[in-house]
Amino acid sequence: MWRQCLGETLLGLSLSSQEKGWLNASLSPHPEKDELILFGGEYFNGQKTFLYNELYFYNTRKNTWTKVEIPNPPPRRCAHQAVVVPQGGGQLWLFGGEFASPDGEQFYHYKDLWVLHLATRTWEQIKAPGGPSGRSGHRMVPWKKQLIVFGGFHESTRDYIYYNDVYAFSLDTYQWTRLSPSGMGPTPRSGCQMSVSSEGTIIIYGGYSKQRVKKDVDKGTLHCDMFLLKCEEAKEEDKWTWTRTNPSGVKPPPRSGFSVAAAPGGRTLLFGGVCDEEEEESIEGDFFNDLYFYDVAKNRWGAGQLKGPKSEKRKRRRGKTAEQNSVEKQEGEEKGPQEPREVIREVLAEDGTVVTIKQVLPTPGPSSRADSESEEEEAQDEAIGPLVEPCPRSNAMLAVKQGLLYVYGGMFEAGDRQFTLNDFYCLDLHKMDEWKVLVEMDPKTQEWLEESDSEDEEVEGAEGGEEEEEDEETEEESEEDEEGGRHPAVEPREEYAHYLPRTEEHWVRVARDNMGPDAKDKKVIKVAHAMAKAFYEDSV
Repeated sequence: MWRQCLGETLLGLSLSSQEKGWLNASLSPHPEKDELILFGGEYFNGQKTFLYNELYFYNTRKNTWTKVEIPNPPPRRCAHQAVVVPQGGGQLWLFGGEFASPDGEQFYHYKDLWVLHLATRTWEQIKAPGGPSGRSGHRMVPWKKQLIVFGGFHESTRDYIYYNDVYAFSLDTYQWTRLSPSGMGPTPRSGCQMSVSSEGTIIIYGGYSKQRVKKDVDKGTLHCDMFLLKCEEAKEEDKWTWTRTNPSGVKPPPRSGFSVAAAPGGRTLLFGGVCDEEEEESIEGDFFNDLYFYDVAKNRWGAGQLKGPKSEKRKRRRGKTAEQNSVEKQEGEEKGPQEPREVIREVLAEDGTVVTIKQVLPTPGPSSRADSESEEEEAQDEAIGPLVEPCPRSNAMLAVKQGLLYVYGGMFEAGDRQFTLNDFYCLDLHKMDEWKVLVEMDPKTQEWLEESDSEDEEVEGAEGGEEEEEDEETEEESEEDEEGGRHPAVEPREEYAHYLPRTEEHWVRVARDNMGPDAKDKKVIKVAHAMAKAFYEDSV
């Protein structure tokens, strides 16, 4: 017999007691309720890898996360695939993935198939022969009453292999079938885009693969091609066909590690990713936070441009009498000035450290409002730019529910360091106006362990005692400067080369407060300069 454990509700928090975020989990929209379902994932701190099999439900109306413990769940894993179907009151199907022990001594791929019955909240392992081999980085989509699995890779201590095979699992008979489509299909790859159009066409785009060029040297390939997989239903056996297509429009630049989801209007969206520049002994990556949409009906790519939040309608229109204007002016004075507008900005320093700064933009006074009144009238319905957006990342978790795109976590790299994110964003795909921050990224949860960290901390501890008095003297001044998120204003026509020396002490204090007393001075200065530059660019 099974029992459902009471879930622990987490309000506005990250999703685990360790609060460091994770990546390569699955985030799926509930087929019937206003919920998202998060399962599995991984976290790496520079020395150890942690795998999860925790299950969370996010209520989109209440903005709450609930951890649900159900007996006999799948083993810990990441880089698996999960899809939802409406059968039986709603089901979450999960296949494959990979496991790694914290010390890295154990690593293997899964080939198991699981289903979470959402109505009864029970896990069930489906043991059906003839399925795909163990793999991760594959893709899986629901197609009618089947699950279609494509691609992925398998890696061992000696070698690796990438796949381009296609399997179908029947939700009626619980049987696997390996498909043999005609036509020229995609080359072996993992991490591609796989989606289904409203007409039932399966789209494959991009992905990543690598091959060995010489001993201990591999070369990666970012795929940018697109293929369509179509089925002609027949009485005896379905006939599948591959077709290569070349979409028009604005295409995404080459990348791997991007995330995909189904968007309204029969479109597929692509978010983020990374473009790695590989050399024989090093890899440098450019990370993205952009959006692209693919319309299968038009066979066209398009960039997702945000319109920004709508500005308030002008209070006075042309053609009104002076008396009406006078009355409105009096009413405006009685209402008082508008509240200042707060801008939230995530800043990425050169070494990869991320901090959040807040800036309060004052509302223009009566004289400045009068001077710009005519301009406001002409630009009445124009939008202002977005105030906040997710920082560039790869391997984020995406889901679309009721026209809203949700983005959770992911990662980026800076040098040899990897940062796992724990922030949570939402974007209305119908309005395309601005990102909404559901959970801010907490820089204090970032952790990266290196062999030299403990030694550096001991040296800092021995030298840091003389600075305590100075810190106490500046604490009160720091609190006054940062009250309400206010920072030194940029003077008219002031260049950044002059702004930074003039305000550097302030930004160092802000960076120190963000990063804590144990942060190294060099790192604090780098972050302070990045924050100052971001504030300057937002102000000019």
